[in-house]
Amino acid sequence: MRNLNSISWLFLVLFIIFLGIISACSASNSNNNNNDLNNSEEAESEEDFPEKDIEMVIPHGPGGASDLIFRLVASKAEEELGQTIVPVNIDGASGTAAAREVKDAEPDGYTIFGAHNGIEMAYHAGISDFTLAEAFDPIAHITSTPNILTSNTNSGWKDAEDFADYIENNPGELKWGHVPGSTDHFFISEFMDAVDGDLDDVNLVPYEGSGDLINDLLAEDIDGTMNNIADSKDYYGEEFVALGLAHDERLEEASDIPTLKEQGIDMTNATTRGFLAPEGTSEDKIVILQDAFKKALEDPEVQEQINEEFGTIEDYKAHDEYEKDLKELTEKLNELSKDMDF
Repeated sequence: MRNLNSISWLFLVLFIIFLGIISACSASNSNNNNNDLNNSEEAESEEDFPEKDIEMVIPHGPGGASDLIFRLVASKAEEELGQTIVPVNIDGASGTAAAREVKDAEPDGYTIFGAHNGIEMAYHAGISDFTLAEAFDPIAHITSTPNILTSNTNSGWKDAEDFADYIENNPGELKWGHVPGSTDHFFISEFMDAVDGDLDDVNLVPYEGSGDLINDLLAEDIDGTMNNIADSKDYYGEEFVALGLAHDERLEEASDIPTLKEQGIDMTNATTRGFLAPEGTSEDKIVILQDAFKKALEDPEVQEQINEEFGTIEDYKAHDEYEKDLKELTEKLNELSKDMDF
C-alpha cells in the first residue's frame, strides 16, 4: 500500500511538471507571435510613412528669407509625400527654442526642423547646450545663401581691401553691427582671420535682432555688417555697398558684386539651411523625407524662385553628407570662437 501511494505521488509530480512545460511553451509561442505581430506592424508602418500631416518647426518668425525658403521647398515636397507639411514658427533664444522643441519630440518622422546654421553658432556662444550633429538626425541640406561684407554707400569704401585697411589704420574705430553669437558675429571673426587682422581692432556693436541693425546701417550709425541678397537685395546699389561676396564665384543674380577671393581674401561664408529630425528617427523615414526634398529642389520653378528672389543657391546634400558638413561646421566654429567674446 505504501508503494502504491509513492507511485501515485510520483505520477502527480510528473503530471504537474508536464503541465508547467506545456504552459511555458504556450507562453513562449504567444510571445513569439506577439513579437512577430509587432515587427510586422512596425514594418508596415515604415512602409506606409507618412500617414498623416508632418509638422515643420521653423526657428524664426514668419516672413523672413529662411521662413519663405523652408515653406517653398516643403510645399513642393508635399506632392511627393502625399501629406501636408504644416509650418510652425517658433522664435526666440537665437533659434534654439525651436530647436529644443524638435529635439525633444517623438522620433517618429512627424516632427522635423527647418535648421539654420546660426543654431550651431548659438552652441559656441553658450546659448544652447547641444550641437546640431549631436542632437538631431540630418535629413537633407537644401540651400546656401552666400553672405556679403556690407557697408553704407557714404562710407567711401569701394571694396574689402578699403574696409580692412581702415580697420588696420584706425583700430577700434569701425563699428560693426552684429547679434552676439549669430552669423554676422562669426562672419567678422572669420574675415579678420582671413586678412590677418585682429578682431580686437573692431568695435563690435551688439543688437538683439537684425531689424534694428539694418535700420542703423541705413542711418549710418554703424559702419558695416554681414548681409545677403536674400535679406537686403533692394538696398544694394542705393543705400548699401557690397564690398565683397564670400563665395567661390559671382552670383548670376548679382554679377556686379565681386567675390572676396577675387580680392585676394580666401574666405567663403554662407547661411545654410537644411532639414533635421529628432535623434533616433529611423533611417527608412529619413530617406523617404530626404528624397521628397531632393525632388522638390529639382523643380525648375522652385530653383528659379530660390535663385532670383532670395539670391540663394539650391544646394542639395543627402543625410549622410549633411551630417559630415555639420560636424565640420562644429570644428570650424570651435576655432573661430576662441578669439570671440559673447
